[in-house]
Amino acid sequence: MKLGIVGLPNVGKSTLFNSLTKAGAESANYPFCTIDPNVGVVCVPDHRLKLLGDLYHSKKVTPAVIEFVDIAGLVKGASKGEGLGNQFLANIREVDAVVHVVRCFEDPNVIHVEGSVDPARDIDTINLELIFSDLEILERRISKTSRSAINDKALAKELAVLKELQAVLEDGQPACTYENDDEDLMAFVRSLNLLTCKPVIFAANVSEEDLADDGASNPYVAAVRETAAKTGSGVFVISAQIEQEIAELEEDEKQEYLEALGLSESGLDKLIAASYELLGLISFLTSGEDETRAWTIKTGTKAPQAAGKIHSDFERGFIRAEVVNYQDLLDCGTYAKAKEKGLVGLEGKDYVVKDGDVILFRFNV
Repeated sequence: MKLGIVGLPNVGKSTLFNSLTKAGAESANYPFCTIDPNVGVVCVPDHRLKLLGDLYHSKKVTPAVIEFVDIAGLVKGASKGEGLGNQFLANIREVDAVVHVVRCFEDPNVIHVEGSVDPARDIDTINLELIFSDLEILERRISKTSRSAINDKALAKELAVLKELQAVLEDGQPACTYENDDEDLMAFVRSLNLLTCKPVIFAANVSEEDLADDGASNPYVAAVRETAAKTGSGVFVISAQIEQEIAELEEDEKQEYLEALGLSESGLDKLIAASYELLGLISFLTSGEDETRAWTIKTGTKAPQAAGKIHSDFERGFIRAEVVNYQDLLDCGTYAKAKEKGLVGLEGKDYVVKDGDVILFRFNV
């Protein structure tokens, strides 16, 4: 999974990126301090892995990972080349979802590029730049398709969709609001890789004081939640500054610090949970003496396709899957005992994999 972190300059993007990835992206109190997109890979926290690894005495434990891309602060006119312009919009096209950091705190020592804190305005500024960029893509595509669609019915249908999408964007709406009953045409829309088709998670960046009640008393956070509700986007409340402090602590100190702040989980944990929910993702597990590992798949994935995440041969030669819930396995203490109790299912090609399934795939190529 690849997430792009975007937002206006000085909203806490690079501070958040630094704390999430410990990759050391430059953070400074002026626009455009991030000149190139910074990339960091983060392990997905999963307490099940250590427990299973201990049970099997695994030589290696491999968590799922998320790749974060920190993209320079966009400003009004970025789609037309203002600030650092379109080169950063191009980077967003490569991600699975967009994490849009919105400033929800007052601080006279940190300048705001627009002169004041206003989440709804800031979100609109970014959204409009993404819409303008998508319109440029559509205009070029319409021009190209128009020449070929005269004698081609399939292309004529695509051209009609392109023009309908153009109308949606010109109305100030993101491409994700477009609907069409024809699944093939919707697949065509997805293939355009439009920025405003990307799922969005809003990160409401607050001060430490607003963390304990999850921003419930912060009117700026309320504005973010109201805006997100219109497009079904995710929202989580975070303090980039606190996350930076947490990132500098040793593992055993982190939980104590979180508890002192009245928090049950870190911002990274909240972001990962929000990402998995928004993108409809779950994890299944494989475990043995050599390795215990988490694999990320879409909710609703069937056993052969899940096997294919490990290796294409597993999917091609799929015979069956031996499946046990990780908690049942831990409770029994060994795979053999779980099998004796009838807790290991022998599943075929139609089995839909569930979160927390520990699976042994049988295949023959």
